[in-house]
Amino acid sequence: MIQLDQLAAFVKVAELGSYTRAAETLDLSRTRVSRQVMALEEALGARLIQRTTRRLHLTEAGERYLARAQAILLALDEAAADVGSGTRTVSGRLRINGPMSFGTRYLAPQVAAFMQAHPALEVRLDLNDRRVDLLEEGYDLAIRIGSLPDSSLIAKRLTRCQLVFCASTEYLTQYGTPACIEDLAQHRCLRYRSGQTSGDWRLGNQLFNVAGPLESNNGDMLTHAAEAGLGIAQQPSFLVTESIACGRLVPILTHLPSTLLDIHALYPARRFLPANVVRFIDQLADAWGDPPVWEQELGLSRKTQQ
Repeated sequence: MIQLDQLAAFVKVAELGSYTRAAETLDLSRTRVSRQVMALEEALGARLIQRTTRRLHLTEAGERYLARAQAILLALDEAAADVGSGTRTVSGRLRINGPMSFGTRYLAPQVAAFMQAHPALEVRLDLNDRRVDLLEEGYDLAIRIGSLPDSSLIAKRLTRCQLVFCASTEYLTQYGTPACIEDLAQHRCLRYRSGQTSGDWRLGNQLFNVAGPLESNNGDMLTHAAEAGLGIAQQPSFLVTESIACGRLVPILTHLPSTLLDIHALYPARRFLPANVVRFIDQLADAWGDPPVWEQELGLSRKTQQ
């Protein structure tokens, strides 16, 4: 029968590329670690690691088994953290990173509420639109909207938002209301650009090129420009909820399936995830809802495309 300590030994040797370093990390003798890996190979009936005098490398079977073994150990850690979080105190520091516009509207109020509920907690909240390195920069978690790059980080989906086409009544009166995607080629489009990312717009998984008088790396700027009648914007729903509710902007092309952007919490893969992180993530998911509160208020939930 396969034992968990055998899995842990194999994973650590594979990750560190050394029996000696794995033994030091696990606080075991090198001989003990080697025997655990050999016992695992015997139980599986397959060679996982090829050993030479100078180096070791995973076999094809070892590479396949490593991913499964890592997932098993991570699932056990998360289950233990989930059970243990109910009895652990939220205290110490919590370091959070999030996007600027969304963070100001919906993340910051939840941070304040969490701190009120846990007076012993100290929080560092940084809002910016760049992709930070959580490990290098010392963050416990980050909130991300949209597609995620492949990484060693753990992602937990919290909710989503949809992209909304909108413009002011004044603009639509002057230039007309587009009836289909193709009509946008004849309109003044206000485009969001982040770093080297294209200012193209999305419908489902398709990108299409638009042109117009304004391009900005700040969504609030584009919302203000749309309200001023400068053109049509495609904005995340959380940025235009208030503008639509107050009549400053009008949703258009609403017959089209909407495009969804998932909102995730990212955190480093680690054993025994701190209660600070576990409980804050749970609070965000409960408070935002799915579909999110900013869309429920306007009845924006409809047929969607991912």
